Amino acid sequence: MGIEKHLKITATSTVSWKDAVVQAVNEASKTIDYLSGVKILEQRARIEGKKLVEYFVDLDLCFVIDRDRD
Repeated sequence: MGIEKHLKITATSTVSWKDAVVQAVNEASKTIDYLSGVKILEQRARIEGKKLVEYFVDLDLCFVIDRDRD
């Protein structure tokens, strides 16, 4: 039986919401083994003038717990 753990994180990007998600998964994969899924919980953005300048995404990252790990 596999056990998954969930971790809520917030990612940012000056490019897009998609870029924020991709960056978050890339960074998380450097320190978290066995990533298995991601769920977008919320998206928002900061506006300056009439332009979107920063994108924020709240994510639920899932990873499998390795029961055999020392």
